[in-house]
Amino acid sequence: MIILGVVLLLIGLLTGVGILTTIGIILLIVGALLYVLGAVGRPLAGRRHYW
Repeated sequence: MIILGVVLLLIGLLTGVGILTTIGIILLIVGALLYVLGAVGRPLAGRRHYW
């Protein structure tokens, strides 16, 4: 999800499409949050790890 967010963010910035930039930022933040919660061992949605 983090990689998809970065790709959409870059495509949005290079082409000037605002919605891709917005979606990329949102996916980047959600992916980072899920990564951090999974890394500290906190169960998320019934799973110990998120990947």
